[in-house]
Amino acid sequence: MVASITDTQGIVALAAAGVGGVSLAACGYLALSLRRVRRAQRVVLGEPGERDLVAHAVGLQDAFVALREYVEDASARLDSRLLGAETALAGAIAHRALVRYDAYNEQSGHQSFSIALLDDTDSGLVLSCIHHRDQARVYAKQVRAGHGELALSPEELEAVALARQPGSSQAVAAPS
Repeated sequence: MVASITDTQGIVALAAAGVGGVSLAACGYLALSLRRVRRAQRVVLGEPGERDLVAHAVGLQDAFVALREYVEDASARLDSRLLGAETALAGAIAHRALVRYDAYNEQSGHQSFSIALLDDTDSGLVLSCIHHRDQARVYAKQVRAGHGELALSPEELEAVALARQPGSSQAVAAPS
């Protein structure tokens, strides 16, 4: 018996061939899509190897964790060094002021002077140099928290007051 396309067996065979053709076309499309995905994966991962995107993502996560730990460690070390530098600088001369005056009213051009050299705690010293026609004398007085351990002259007090002002770096000639 010869089968015909119009009987049941022929129609089933044609339907199976159609389904097989559609399946073959779908497999071809999926193969092309997979090829595009692998090409894009090579761009991200580099040359082909045993790794996939999940393994690559895990590797990136581990690298980010290691980088974060390194940055936190470096930050802690820098904070420690900065604290040491700030401590060292706290005792450095940060404020200064110079007051020039004529100590003996000789009209000598304000050759005498008092200079205050203070740190951030307003401690340091005041140097005064008193010039006379025949001689010069130098005096040093220690200052703690803005006050002299010995009595300060008016010019020395003025130098300390000027040095304690914000942004102090001043030179002033006192009136005769």
